[in-house]
Amino acid sequence: MAEIPAAGAAQFTTSTPSAPSATALSAGGPAAGGAAPGGAAFGPLATRVIGSGPGLLLAHGAGGSIDGNYVPIFPALAAGHTVVAPDYPGSGATPRATGPLTLDGLADALVAEAVGAGVETFTLVGYSLGSAVAVRAAVRHPARVRGLVLTAGLARANNRARTSLELWQELLAQDDLRTFARFTSVSAFSQTAYEEFDEAQRRALVDDIAASVPAGTSEQAALALAADTTADLPRLTVPTLVIATTEDLLVAPAHSRVLADAIPGAEYAELATGHMPMVERPAEWAALITDFLGRHGL
Repeated sequence: MAEIPAAGAAQFTTSTPSAPSATALSAGGPAAGGAAPGGAAFGPLATRVIGSGPGLLLAHGAGGSIDGNYVPIFPALAAGHTVVAPDYPGSGATPRATGPLTLDGLADALVAEAVGAGVETFTLVGYSLGSAVAVRAAVRHPARVRGLVLTAGLARANNRARTSLELWQELLAQDDLRTFARFTSVSAFSQTAYEEFDEAQRRALVDDIAASVPAGTSEQAALALAADTTADLPRLTVPTLVIATTEDLLVAPAHSRVLADAIPGAEYAELATGHMPMVERPAEWAALITDFLGRHGL
C-alpha cells in the first residue's frame, strides 16, 4: 500500500541506488473488468509490457501504482522475463472506477491484461494488497498462474491494518491530503530509514506524497479492508515465495508468516525493511524474486 512517487523516491534513501526510469481470459473463465460480479464498471487497465522471456504479471498495492511500487526493480525483472504491469482503476493512467472494486473483478482484469498482451501463462508478483489479488487470481485461473511471489502481503486485515485503512478513507473523504501524506510517510518506512531523513527530506517527502495520491486510493483501501483470501490459501498448488518485510509498521510481518504457513509448500524469506522495499531495499528485493524464479524455472 501507499504511494511514494517513483521519480522522487531516491532522494529520500540514504543507502540505496537511485531508482531507474521505466521507459483475454481462458475459455469459459470469469469475465474481467466491468463484468465482475457485484463489482464496479471499469474498462481495460493501463498496462505496460517490457522485456522478453517467461511471463511476470505485477499486482501493486492499495494507494500505489506500477511506477510507485515496481519501477526500481523493473530492470532486474525484465532482464529475463516479459513483464506485464497494469495499474488498478484510479492509479497511473487507468481511469477511476465508477463504484466499489471487488477482489474477483480486479484479479480477472489483471489476468485479462496479460492474456491480451499475448502472455498466456505467468508468475504473479503481488505487493501488499497485490498479494491478495495475486492469490485470488491463482485460484480463479489455475491454468494461467505458474508461480506466486507475495511481498508485505496479508490474507485479511488485522485491527492495526484496518484502523490505518479507515484513517486513510476518512482523511481522503475530507480531502486532507497533507495529513494523509504525513501519516503515510511515517507508517510506510522502517523506523531506521525514517529517522535518517533530515528536516528538508522529511518535508519534501510529505509534499511529494500529498501531490501524487492516486485518485482511486479510497476504493483500493476499501478493497483492502474487505479482502479475505484465507480460504484460498490451502488451495494453491504453484511454487510460492512469501517475503516478509520485518520492519513494516503498516502491514505487520506476522501477516506474511500466516501466508507462508497456510500455503502448501510455500517458501519464506525476510527482508529488513519497512513497507517500501522498492525504496529501502530494491536490490535485495529484486534478488529474492529473481533467485526464486530461477530456481523454479519460472
